[in-house]
Amino acid sequence: MQMSYRAPLGDFRLLFDHVAGLDRVAASERFAEATPDLVDQILSEAARMCEDVLAPLQRPGDESPARLENGVVRTSPGFAEGYRAIAEGGWIGMSADPEYGGMGLPVAVAMAVNEMMSSACLSLQLCPMLSQGQIEALEHHASDAIRALYLPKLTSGEWSGTMNLTEPQAGSDVGALTTKAVPDGEGTYAITGQKIYITWGDADFLDNVCHLVLARLPDAPEGTRGISLFLVPKFLPDAEGGPGPRNGVRVVSLEHKLGIHGSPTCVMEYDAATGWLVGEENAGMAAMFTMMNNARLGVGVQGIGVAEGAYQHALAYATDRRQGQAGGTGTIAEHADVRRMLTGMRADIFAARAIATLNAVAIDMAKATGEPGWAARAALLTPISKAFGSDVGVAAAQEGIQVHGGMGFVEETGAAQYARDVRVTTIYEGTNGIQAMDLVGRKMKDGGTAAFALIDEIAADAEAMGGALAEAVGAAASALRDTTAWLVERDLQDRFAGAVPYLRAFARVLGGWAHLKAAAADTASGAGRAALAEIYVRRLLPEHAALLAQARAGAEGLYAMSLEDLGAT
Repeated sequence: MQMSYRAPLGDFRLLFDHVAGLDRVAASERFAEATPDLVDQILSEAARMCEDVLAPLQRPGDESPARLENGVVRTSPGFAEGYRAIAEGGWIGMSADPEYGGMGLPVAVAMAVNEMMSSACLSLQLCPMLSQGQIEALEHHASDAIRALYLPKLTSGEWSGTMNLTEPQAGSDVGALTTKAVPDGEGTYAITGQKIYITWGDADFLDNVCHLVLARLPDAPEGTRGISLFLVPKFLPDAEGGPGPRNGVRVVSLEHKLGIHGSPTCVMEYDAATGWLVGEENAGMAAMFTMMNNARLGVGVQGIGVAEGAYQHALAYATDRRQGQAGGTGTIAEHADVRRMLTGMRADIFAARAIATLNAVAIDMAKATGEPGWAARAALLTPISKAFGSDVGVAAAQEGIQVHGGMGFVEETGAAQYARDVRVTTIYEGTNGIQAMDLVGRKMKDGGTAAFALIDEIAADAEAMGGALAEAVGAAASALRDTTAWLVERDLQDRFAGAVPYLRAFARVLGGWAHLKAAAADTASGAGRAALAEIYVRRLLPEHAALLAQARAGAEGLYAMSLEDLGAT
């Protein structure tokens, strides 16, 4: 069954114009070319590619997975042509530096395009997303020579990028890695070790694959303080900058996964492979975090994209399937419970999309203005965007199956693929539990200043708008402020115990704020937006109260039961 998809361009325009304030970004000198007309043109062109070229690849990627054949990664049917359309359209380098062939567009615009690609075919979208992260890492941390050689190739899509963190014995504990980097006296290093879970570690349609690899120098300090970052290409560049001799890196095997079958997840082996240091010695984590933060917003956007695809698939089925309503002539979309599922999906997707857009605009404003307040807001919103976006993706995909009823459990309908594909987004690039711990830990080192500033802005807008819905959002913001003040006074163990519900409560309040602003906008879809805001504020926002109660429960109760008690029957 071929999957259809229509890009939600109306949502993006509404968010840019009336919720997130892209006009402030375009008013800056750095992004002055990002006029509304240009942004509309870019989104429309990207939408056509996603609808016409990428969406038809969704099922072939699932049914004919990537495979390893005589050391070569063979990709799914049509993926080479799909990737070529992405690369030739310039979609990989949307926000990259124009000096190296990028468009220099705001991250917010790139985010919208990445979401559309994720909706159309997540397995293929992962390839350019990893390249985008590597581009940003090299722009910030690589030497001039590395930037000059690699960035044009990565930006054009001739070469692709990966990130290599995880090892068989070192999952989330990156500091336990054992991959070694030995200097050869000529300015390069011999990299030896094994890495797992390497997304798009190789492909038969790429001229070169450039791996960013975390490794440890001889006599380096233990833990994360002793990790350095290296650029290790599959083919060593020749004198002309093209792919030359094969480097000492190979794909050992591919993982057999629950979903995203079209995306090759590789076990990589490095055998004295030649690598170049990126950034300073023993400062690899700082450099890699540049790529990881880019990817964390990207993964949240992937979740939103899959949620949109699952929602559209479920809506099409519900409005076509006739059963037991109005004398057998109505569709199941007329049933109150099906309507509850569809409206809930739609409201949650808009909330998650709004949070990601607010996050992206904060990143762009930080770049454009250099103001620390914008950088702090971007940092605060990143774990929320990642965790809530991916959680919404999982929930919407599951709800989509439920809308289909028994047919949702049948693979031929395609409904189950969304659930299988999106499940990993809550795990990779830092599990959602780790995102929540980051929010209440590292992001609260300022005593909650960035969080309080955002909450106060929500409360002020709610008060200015007035009305019953605004009053509900304002009350939720006040409750969130109280719990934030409580959290910053607690030790980390108490914070971590309530981190996941706190993050979700924060997202719930942000979503209410976004729906309020969207409903207040004077647009052609005003009545529908007001009805959607009513759905969200009345039916979904109230969850914040229970979530905040969990957030304040502390850690003690979690340890009242021993491990033996947990295993008792």
